[in-house]
Amino acid sequence: MIKPAIWRFDQIGTEKAAPGGGVDPCYARRGPITGNRRLLPRNAVYLLFALVMPAVVWADASTVGLQPQGLNHIGVYGLRQVDPNLDGSDVSVGVISRSGTYIDGKPQNDYRPSVLHESLASARLRFHDEGQLPPGVSTHSTAVCSILFGNDAQAFSEALGSFQYQGVLPAARGEVYEFWHFLMAHVFTHTRPDVDLLTLSVGSGFEDWWTRGIESMCEHYGLPVVASIGNGYAALDPPLYPGASANAIGVGVVSSVNSADTAISLANFALAHPARSSGGTTGGGRSKPDIVAPGNCLVADVNDPNRYEPAGDWSSFSTPLAAGVVGMLIERAKRDEALSAALSANGGNCVIKSIIMNSAVKLPYWHKGALTADDDHTAPLDHVQGAGMIDAAGAYEQLVAGRHGHGDVPAVGWDSNILDRADRGLRLYHLTVEEPNNKIIAVTLNWNRHFKRTYPFEALRDRDANLRLELWAVDPTRTEPDRLIDYSDSPVDNVEHLYVRTDPNYTQYEIVVAFSDLDDPRAVVSTERYALAWSVREVCDRDNLFWHDLNADGVVNEADFVLLLKYWTESIESPQDYQFCDLNDDGVIDVKDFEMLIKNLDRRADWYSKAAAM
Repeated sequence: MIKPAIWRFDQIGTEKAAPGGGVDPCYARRGPITGNRRLLPRNAVYLLFALVMPAVVWADASTVGLQPQGLNHIGVYGLRQVDPNLDGSDVSVGVISRSGTYIDGKPQNDYRPSVLHESLASARLRFHDEGQLPPGVSTHSTAVCSILFGNDAQAFSEALGSFQYQGVLPAARGEVYEFWHFLMAHVFTHTRPDVDLLTLSVGSGFEDWWTRGIESMCEHYGLPVVASIGNGYAALDPPLYPGASANAIGVGVVSSVNSADTAISLANFALAHPARSSGGTTGGGRSKPDIVAPGNCLVADVNDPNRYEPAGDWSSFSTPLAAGVVGMLIERAKRDEALSAALSANGGNCVIKSIIMNSAVKLPYWHKGALTADDDHTAPLDHVQGAGMIDAAGAYEQLVAGRHGHGDVPAVGWDSNILDRADRGLRLYHLTVEEPNNKIIAVTLNWNRHFKRTYPFEALRDRDANLRLELWAVDPTRTEPDRLIDYSDSPVDNVEHLYVRTDPNYTQYEIVVAFSDLDDPRAVVSTERYALAWSVREVCDRDNLFWHDLNADGVVNEADFVLLLKYWTESIESPQDYQFCDLNDDGVIDVKDFEMLIKNLDRRADWYSKAAAM
C-alpha cells in the first residue's frame, strides 16, 4: 500500500482552547469594511429541518436556543431564514474520514460517525470502505458529521439546558469515505466521486502523491475541496496538505472567547491566532490559509446518543462549517442556470473559491504578508486569516449577483473566463462607484495549478500561468494619467487578492487581469482559465473590542498590556515572523499602540457583563 510520508491528525478536545471573542467583527487593515453583512440579527428566527419529510418548524433562537452557535456567527441560520430551501436537500457532500486505529499500518475501519446519536439518527449517510473489517465509530468523524448534517429538535445539556441542534446542511446526502479506501477507489484511479464537494479534516505536513491527486481532481473536474489547514504551532503543525495545496480551499480556525461559561464561549468568537491556526507560507512559499471559520462548536458525543460536548478551537471543526457554506452556494447555483458556471467542470472550483474569499470578513489585524504600512504586493493573503472569516450571507449575495463578462460590470459580481495572449493577454472590468467616499473595493482572482491525471500526479509546471491583478482609478476627462490604486502579483500563488479604499476623487475604476509576464517574449503559457469576484463595500467604524482585548476575556485590562509587551518584544527579536497586535494599524508595533490600549482601558464586552453577573 502506498502511504504518505507523515500524518498529522486534527484532534478533538472537550476543553475550551485559546482565548477569543464574540463581537461581530467587520474590520480590516487599511480600512474596515461592513462585516458579516448579515441579513438578520443574531437572535433571528430560524428554520428547523427534520430529515424524513416532516412539517417545517420555526423557533425563536432567543428563547429556545440554537446550536452550534458557530453557524450563527457566520450567518448560516440567518441566511436560511431568507432562503429556507438552503437545507442541503439537493447537495451531496463527500466526507473523507481517517480510521482512528491502525495495526501494522493497516486502518481498522473505525472511521464512521455514530448514527446512534440523536443528531444523526435520521441523517442521509452512506458509508464507503474496503469491507474487510467490521466498521467502527470515530469520535472525530461523529463531531464533523454532526456539524454538517446534525438535526435534533429536543437536544439537552447540563451546561445549556434545552436547545435545538441543526447542522449546516441537515438534509444533505453525506457520502462518508474511509480515507485509504477513498485514495485507492478515487484518487489513485482519478475517478470522480458522485458528490458536489469534498471535505476532509485530516492532512499531512508534506505534499504527497495523494495530495497532488486531489489537486488534479480539483483541476480536471472543477470539484471544490475544503480541507483543514492545521492546529497552529501549539500543536506543532505546519500548514497541512491538502488544505495547503494550491487548488484546495484551506480553512483555519477562529478561536472562541476566553470565558468560564460554556454558553458564552460557544456563542462568541474573537480572532485567528498562530498558536491555534496553522498558516504562514507553505514549503513552496504560497500564502495559506484561504479563509477561517469558528471551530468551537457543540458536537455529538460518540459515547452517549443524547449528549453533546464542545469541540474546542480546532481547524477540524471550522472546516465543516466552511464546507457547509460551500454546499449552500452549490445548492443555490443548481436552481439557476445563470449561475451554472459555479458548477462547471471547467473552473467551477475556482469560482466558488473566489466567491467565498472575496466575501469574507476581515478580522482585526488583517494584513497581507509582512507587517508594513504599505500593502504587500507579493503576498496575497494574511498568513493567519487568509482572506478573512467566511460569511454565509455575503457569499450568497456575491453568488446571486451573477456572472458578468469583462467590460462594464456592476458593483458586485463574478466571472469565469479565459485569459489569452492572442487577445492582448489581459481582461478589463470597468465598474462605477457612485459615492466613493468611505468605500472598499475587494477583488479576488483564482486559477488552478495543473497536474497529470495519472499516478503520481506530477505537477505540470510548464503549463502553470502566473497572473497579475490590478485596480486602477480612471477618468477620461482628466489630463493626468490613470492612477494605479493597488496590485497583487505573487510569483508563487495561484490566488491574488485586493482589498483597498477607493479614491474619493474617482467614481470610475478598472480591474485588470493579466499575465504577469505579459511583455516577456520567452513566455510559453498562452491561455489560462480564471475566476474573478469583486464587490464594493461600505467602510464601518473601527470599534471592534478585539483590537484591544488581546486575550479575549471580555475586558481591556492589565493582562492585555502584558500580551502587548510580549508581541512588541517578539516583533523586535523576530521581525520576519508573523506579527500580531498593531493596534493603530500603522504597520509597526510601538509605543503608540500602548497609548491606544490605555485609551481603551476597562472596555467590556456585553457577554463579559453577563458572565460577571453569574
